[in-house]
Amino acid sequence: MDLATLAVPIISTVFAWWFSTGIILLLVRLPPKDYGTALSLFALVLALAIGGVIVTADKDTSSAAYFGAGCALFIWGWHEASFLMGKITGPRPAACPADAKGWTRFKYATLTVIHHEIAIFLTLLALIGLTWGQPNPVAAWTFGILFAMRISAKLNIFLGVPNLTDEFFPAHLEHLKSYLPKRSMNALMPVSVIGSLILCAWLMTRADHAAEGSAMATGFVLLFTLTALALLEHFFMVLPVQDAALWRWASPSKGTKKSKTQPIADKNLSPTAWESSK
Repeated sequence: MDLATLAVPIISTVFAWWFSTGIILLLVRLPPKDYGTALSLFALVLALAIGGVIVTADKDTSSAAYFGAGCALFIWGWHEASFLMGKITGPRPAACPADAKGWTRFKYATLTVIHHEIAIFLTLLALIGLTWGQPNPVAAWTFGILFAMRISAKLNIFLGVPNLTDEFFPAHLEHLKSYLPKRSMNALMPVSVIGSLILCAWLMTRADHAAEGSAMATGFVLLFTLTALALLEHFFMVLPVQDAALWRWASPSKGTKKSKTQPIADKNLSPTAWESSK
């Protein structure tokens, strides 16, 4: 696979990852009274995206792969926005009790987000069903990788990482910060990194062996790039690098007084991070 063939899907994925994160941040900065309207309008985009997945699933072309991946990002974005706006979260919107340890702490943390996780999982199953046996399952693959890598990020943040980059969290979800300890390292991080590297290598190998011009030839490069970006986000958790600067254009300016209608502290709001954590 030549450089020109790789460049377009890689650049496209990086831009979509960066820009879609910024759009979600901008939506969350709306006054809470406007959240319902924003999500309703976003739901129209969600419906169009689901229709796009159905229409392009049987199209074995490079353009169909781009379209499928884009539709998956729109669907993912709706779920992230619904969570960050506090509409679909969990049955326990409360801080972690000071004496909660181990599995008890994990149970409480799960109850803060479980409805959101179930909604995402059911959506993934629906996308798999819509694209099963079709030549262009890129939408389902994209959503699945976003889900898997975000779960990895969530677990690592829950277990403790040195860098939370806590800037973009809305006030009504501030209680989630109590579940996120700062630690120099955790046992899961090396496993996540090695697993991500293996997945990246496998996806690029599949891209190299896919039929030229097919949906999956392009799709595997898109998926490789998305996985590499998620891996980069894992590195941001442990390295002294502030990834928040990438979305400064969509976040409150430094020194702006925080209010209950502005996003405040917490980690990583990008498509693959713990939205309850970027």
